Amino acid sequence: MRQGPLARHYPAVALMVVLALVPYLALSAALNSLTPIIAGQLRMSVQTVGLAAGLANAGYAVGTILAVQLAQHRPQRRMLLIYGCLLVIGSVLAAAATGPAMFIVGHVLQGLCTSLLLIAAVPPLILGYSLERMRETAMIMNMCIFGAVALGPVVGGIQANAHGWRPLFWIIAGIAAAALVLSLLTFEDDPPANPDAPRDPLAIGLSLVGCVAAFYGASELLTHSFRSPGVWIPLLGGLALIVALVVHEYTSARPLLCVKGLVSTFPIAGITAAVCAAAASVSAIALTGVVLTGRYSPLHLGLLYLPEFAGAVLTAIMFGIVFKTRLLHYYALTGMLVLAIGILVVNGASPPTGPLVAVGSGLIGIGVGASVVPALFIAGFSLRSSSIQRVFALIELVRAVAAFMVAPILLRVAQVVGSDPAAGTRTALWICFGISILGASVAVGLYRLGGVRPPQPALERWRGGVEPAWDSPPLLAARAR
Repeated sequence: MRQGPLARHYPAVALMVVLALVPYLALSAALNSLTPIIAGQLRMSVQTVGLAAGLANAGYAVGTILAVQLAQHRPQRRMLLIYGCLLVIGSVLAAAATGPAMFIVGHVLQGLCTSLLLIAAVPPLILGYSLERMRETAMIMNMCIFGAVALGPVVGGIQANAHGWRPLFWIIAGIAAAALVLSLLTFEDDPPANPDAPRDPLAIGLSLVGCVAAFYGASELLTHSFRSPGVWIPLLGGLALIVALVVHEYTSARPLLCVKGLVSTFPIAGITAAVCAAAASVSAIALTGVVLTGRYSPLHLGLLYLPEFAGAVLTAIMFGIVFKTRLLHYYALTGMLVLAIGILVVNGASPPTGPLVAVGSGLIGIGVGASVVPALFIAGFSLRSSSIQRVFALIELVRAVAAFMVAPILLRVAQVVGSDPAAGTRTALWICFGISILGASVAVGLYRLGGVRPPQPALERWRGGVEPAWDSPPLLAARAR
């Protein structure tokens, strides 16, 4: 295929990545405000809209693994065009939906294609340009993943205040179309990553069935109790299959994912921090949003979360400053602690008040922005850069499961624990606080037991593809000595 006129033009390629990733991530956070409106206009129950969101999140999680498998045997930039086309189709289906089936199919395609685009587009953007561009890409990733999610409640509140939902979905479709146009303009053909790599249908099957089952079970918690077989059987069964996927990849002679290479001090600490930060932050925002829904208009409630977006912007800038230094490790830890403080602030009254939510959401935005993507890079720098796509896929799978599955569980806890929803929300927020403190404590403990001080990444060496950016000590290395 012919090279596009903007091939190798970094600003255009970076903009393409932003436009491809932002729509679904923002929409997933905006959907809570729009659920009653969508349900009413499409003659769906609120439970069905929740199921659509759960299956879309499952598609996002599965797409991380599927993208790695396809990248090994298919030209990645050509696949990127296919993913972009499917994202446009899914976005149009969701925006033009006349019934539940059309909406669910479209929204699931949005989730699936977003993760396919993430895993296919971001690693080449990290490695294909200069070291300075790598720093900018890291900042862009932070903004794409967490800036979009942070902006979601604001966008959802604005749209819900207008008593509609289709305009936002059509805007999302337009952004997806713009991303597709840019992917054509920046097209640069490349070969498959590794045509000799084994095909791993078992990994794809385990991730597909496990994620669909687990997210289905979690979505059923909206209207069913924990004791319902329709909840705990798919939820626990799906989680067991996801664990089986990790075990399979660890023991495989030629794995699709780099599980075994991640079993050392820095990657385990980074993944633990990222998972706990994602679970705690998404759950805390969802909990406060639900308990305050009846007290404020959708627009007012959405604006209370605007400081979270400001926090995400601030941390993306700070991330660029510490990216090349040993401060990267301390930055991720600081983010975990600020996240915990933010959760304490929103939980400072029962029920949470508007000012506390505004201040707390800003701190949560700073905390999650300073912890998740930096922790992801801490794990990625511990392996060779040639493995970065497979590393990101595994981490995004685990992060997505934590972020999108824990929130429905804690929302149900808030409904059934305590004398009223406000008391239950307070209990669930304490659990969020505990999750964030647990992530920070485990990470610090692993560093201490590894017997190593945080090193500075050797990025030029890492970009060469032969060596990691630093040597991550084995788990519990200090005790072994």
